[in-house]
Amino acid sequence: MSNQQVVQVIIFGIAAALIIFGGIRVVTAQNIVRAALYLVLTLAATAGLFVLLLAEFIAAVQILIYVGAVVVILLFGIMLTRAPIGLTPDLDNESARIWGLVAGLVFLGVVTFVLWRHFASVPALELSAPDSGANEALGRSLLVDWVAPFEAVSMVLLSALIGALAMARKD
Repeated sequence: MSNQQVVQVIIFGIAAALIIFGGIRVVTAQNIVRAALYLVLTLAATAGLFVLLLAEFIAAVQILIYVGAVVVILLFGIMLTRAPIGLTPDLDNESARIWGLVAGLVFLGVVTFVLWRHFASVPALELSAPDSGANEALGRSLLVDWVAPFEAVSMVLLSALIGALAMARKD
């Protein structure tokens, strides 16, 4: 294994660990704002995996749309509804944590069994780097052939941002 492959494996391991950690903290955080910030961590680490796959455009879209727009809209929703932040005694249940742990372990066992059974005999894949013109072709396609839908999406995102700011504004 070359030095470049070792670095890629290390970066993959770090990104995968961040995704798993962030995903677990999203569902276990007791503060919803912190859960949203852990979601940012998870989505950003996912963008890192796209960079490792040489899909830079998809990584940029992941950051712009999911991390930038979706999480901001989620935080606006939290702030505008004025939902209680923190523990809610009506919804807390100790047996729910135990059943959640049991369900998670069963799910992990089933996934491990299926993957082990299915992929045990599959040989490793040899990947080659894509040609350098992929990003250029995608950019030309978006900004020449599909410019109207591209601009329509940008207008939808802009109007959502303006609407959220108008709703959040103090009168």
